[in-house]
Amino acid sequence: MQAYPLIPHPARPPFDVRSVEARVKNDDPNWLTIRWRIDGSARLALPKLGGRRRLDELWRTTCFEVFLQAGEGPGYSEFNLSPSEAWNAYDFDDYRVGMRERRVEREPVLTMRPGSSMAIFDAAIPREMLPPLPCAMGLTAVIEEEGQVTSYWAITHSADNAPDFHRAACFTGMLEAPTLA
Repeated sequence: MQAYPLIPHPARPPFDVRSVEARVKNDDPNWLTIRWRIDGSARLALPKLGGRRRLDELWRTTCFEVFLQAGEGPGYSEFNLSPSEAWNAYDFDDYRVGMRERRVEREPVLTMRPGSSMAIFDAAIPREMLPPLPCAMGLTAVIEEEGQVTSYWAITHSADNAPDFHRAACFTGMLEAPTLA
């Protein structure tokens, strides 16, 4: 498992959340598994369970995102994953240009386990949803706490004054072809 500590954007600091870490498990030929761990989750605001379905604007509350950019071109894919079990996947031709829903055959499996001091969010993404590997990768989290305090976490942030996960400068992780156990 590859661990990626995420850092909050300095313009939008958390209230109680102390840390967020994403761990990528890349050894299954059918699924990419990512686990986000949130420490300091006592005031974590979670959307209500709504069942597996495609939904837009999941980033307006607590959600988890994966950005993948294959090859040298400017295009990339975005996967939005919610504790409500809603999800969506998009393709972009360039930075925030040409957005369209990514075609998929199977839905991701999403599981949220909240706790008073720590919370875990697991996402199993079907491999056929992914672009060709290897890919530059951005792992992110939008964390809403009680009182509408929202922080934006990423492996790294661009130099912008506001959080923007779509910038290629944020895609500093690497997702290789699966290493089969």
